[in-house]
Parts: sequence; C-alpha cells; structure tokens
Amino acid sequence: MSERHRQIQEAVVTAQQMRKIESRIFKAGMPVPALMEKVGGLIARRIQALYPYEGVQRIGILVGPGHNGGDALVVARELYFQGYQVQVCRPLPQAKDLTEQHAQYVVSLGVEIGQGVEALQQCDVIVDGLFGFGLERVIEGEIADLIHQLDAWPQPIVSIDLPSGLHTDTGAILGTAIQATHTLCLGLWKLGLLQDQSLSYSGQLHLIDFDIPVADIKAVLGSQPEVCRITSVVARAGLPTQRHPNTHKYRQGHCLLIGGSQKYAGSILLAALGARATGVGMMTIAVPASLKPLVLQSVPEALVMGCPETKRGAIASLSPELSLDSFDAIAYGPGVTTETDAVLREVLTCACPLVIDADGLNLLAQHRPESLQSRSAPTILTPHPGEFKRLFPHEQSQDVLLMVRRVAQSSNTYIAYKGARVMLAPPQGSIWVNPDSTPALARGGSGDVLTGILAGLLSQQRDQQSLCQSLCSGIWWHAQAGLFAAHQRTELGVDPLTLCQSLISTIASS
Repeated sequence: MSERHRQIQEAVVTAQQMRKIESRIFKAGMPVPALMEKVGGLIARRIQALYPYEGVQRIGILVGPGHNGGDALVVARELYFQGYQVQVCRPLPQAKDLTEQHAQYVVSLGVEIGQGVEALQQCDVIVDGLFGFGLERVIEGEIADLIHQLDAWPQPIVSIDLPSGLHTDTGAILGTAIQATHTLCLGLWKLGLLQDQSLSYSGQLHLIDFDIPVADIKAVLGSQPEVCRITSVVARAGLPTQRHPNTHKYRQGHCLLIGGSQKYAGSILLAALGARATGVGMMTIAVPASLKPLVLQSVPEALVMGCPETKRGAIASLSPELSLDSFDAIAYGPGVTTETDAVLREVLTCACPLVIDADGLNLLAQHRPESLQSRSAPTILTPHPGEFKRLFPHEQSQDVLLMVRRVAQSSNTYIAYKGARVMLAPPQGSIWVNPDSTPALARGGSGDVLTGILAGLLSQQRDQQSLCQSLCSGIWWHAQAGLFAAHQRTELGVDPLTLCQSLISTIASS
C-alpha cells in the first residue's frame, strides 16, 4: 500500500478541517466544476457497481441546494447515459449557481425534475444528495416530513458523503436523518461516521477517493491526525504472526492474568483463552486457590497460582510466590468481584504494562483513579460506558471522543472505550477508532476475551513505541473474530468460546 493510500484510509476529519483542505485544493487551481465532475463520475461508477443495470433500472435522485446536490445531478446525468431510468426530486428550488447549471442540463436531456418526493417511490434505488458535510441546523417542517417518508419506504438509499441530517463531527441526528443503506464518504473519512450514534443511519461505508494531495492533508491535519481509523494494515503490523526461527518461549513474552472468584469462575478462563490465541510464550494465571484445578484443566499449559481467598471465594491477596517484576504485562480484573481492593493496590505498583478491566475498574473507581497519574509504567483501562461513568463521573459529555481523549490525558492512561465501536485514546497522540463492529459481541464474556488478547500482545511488544500499535491490533483482531464468527454462525451464535476459537481462524483465513 502506498503512503498516500495509507493516509487516506487512516485520516479522519471534521467539517472545518475538510473545508480547509478543499480550500487549499481550489486555491491551487483546481476548478470547482472540474472537481464536481470528477466526484460525480466516481460516485456514479460506485453506484453502478453496487446496483448493476441488469438488476436495477429506475434510480431516484434527491437533490439539495448546495454542491452535494450538484454532485447528485452529475450522478443523475451519468447514470442516465448508462441507460438507467432517472427521476430527480428537488424539494428546495433555490440552489447554488453551479448546482442550478447542472439541473438545467439534466432537464435538457429529458430527465424529469419535480419537487414532490412521491415521484421517487416507484424507483428501485434512491440516491441521497440533499445535504452534504457541515450541516448544523435542525431539520424541520416539510423537509423533515420528506425524510420520514423516505425512511419508511423499502428501497435502498445511497447517501453522498453523509446521510442527510447527520452532524459531520458528532454523528448526532439533527432532528431527523436519512437511514442509508450505503454511505459514499467523499475524499476523507468524516468524524461523525465513526461515532456510535450514526451506526443506525450510515449503513455500509465506502470511501470515494478523489485524489486529495498528501501535502494538503498534512498542511491541515499535521503529520499525525488527531483521529485515525484502525485499518487492517495498521492492525496486522502489530500482530506477532511472524517469529524468528531461533526464538523460544522466554523470548515470546510472559503475561500474568489475575482474576476469577467462586461467583465469576469463567471470566478468567475466557481471558486466558484470549491470551493463548496471541501465541504468548508463557502465561501465569493467579486465581483463588479453590479454582486452581478448574483453570488447570482448561488451560493446561499455564502456570496456575492458587491465591489466598476470602470467605466468599475471591482473591484476598496474591500468592507470596508471585513476583510482579518478572512479567512483561499484567491483566487484572475479570471476575475478581469488588469485595477487596488489596490486590488492586498491589498491582498498581508493577513496573510493566497493566491492563485493568471489569471489577478491577469498579474497584479503581472506589480507589481514586487519579492515583494512576503517578504510575511510571503504562496503564490500560478498558471500560464500557457504564464503567467509564463510574470511573470519571465528572467527565461526562455527548462528545464521547473528546471526553475520552481528555480523560486519557488527565489520568495518564490508555483508555480502550468499549462502545459499539471501540476507540483507543492514549495519554498523548492520535485517538484510534476501530471502524468495524458487530452487535454479536454484545454478550457477557466478550470483554474478558479482549483483556486476554491485550495482555498477550503487550507482553510480546518490546518497546514503548509499539505499545499503542499492539493495543490497536488487539482491538481490531477482537472485532474481526466477532465478524468472522457471526458470518459463520449468525450474530446469535457468537458466544465467548466461539469468539476465542475464531481468533486464529480469522488470521488464517485472511
């Protein structure tokens, strides 16, 4: 993959940043009409690929007053020349000059343009070119009614750049929004399309690359954008799939997993199976003494340490045989319960990367998260929204990305925020968002598997520079295994054990 293509796929922009990039392109001499022609042609070809003429003849085009509407009219013209029956709806008669010129030419071809949306009801596919990026006002009145009508129809909808009604930066719904089947994002990925609240509206995402120069991207975003997508290229670079032919188990990392209780005996097993899939050289598991036989039976290759336990069957303290300084990475939390925080206080002193999950996070919320600032080694927190709220009750915001970034910086931690899309916010540098997700992972135990994956990968990375990449790789791999298993067994069939089994199959099959 070329450097330019890598940047195009990774970079994520706000509306303001996209305006600045386009402004540079136009100031450099690119005529606006020429760019509109190029973009419209690319969109038309993508629609033809999605809906070939052999199966779809009638296409409706919803046209807005701005340049997004101009793009849609170019699409209408190009599809007309390819033999499609085209019907255009312009609910707002006033338009920018360039958009108006394209409308006049489309009319000259004999294509019917009307104001009423009812004319689109007989079409097989509808193209949404109503509003582009940068919309901020709430959609009301007749246009809101029009969108409600479209959303109630069964036809697939292809939105240009963003579904009309979606906020470019936050993904918020501005009153109402088009529920797209496909969204063809133009030039660079828009931030709103990576926010969880846009998932029900954006459908399948596609990037239409219209050749933005790298120099313009770097001039606006800098050498490292504030927000990046976790692509397969980024993720695979951090997976230890290739080993030195002369390696041995002590060179492949040693991780420690701490968890489990009589109440939650399975959690630590799922974390162990996740770590096992990473190929970690050595794995030690610390559990209540009564769970040791069960864990050994399920993970016979692990070094299982039975620890003193409370009357309710939780770990009371770590075994005196354990030396925290002998591990490359430690994960704490799956199944520990909130009965005692003695182990948490002990693991916070470790000098290696520490992953805290599940009840470890709930204990941390009681233990004062600000204590993390003094840790010299990296700390990775993996909260879902409820755990995040308990950890940082005074840091709540509708702008989740900004909220998570602020907390990561102030707490000196790496935060893997487990929404529908997992985002990784380091203490410094870019936020990474995993664009791929599946509701199949909305199941108890999925997070325990991710904790094990992260611990296994972190124990194999050899320097601080590769830590963020290892975390991105683990997040991506976890989601891909969920997608792979869902494809094999439907979303209902992805239990945590199936997820673990799919981790190796996902890598082997791709």
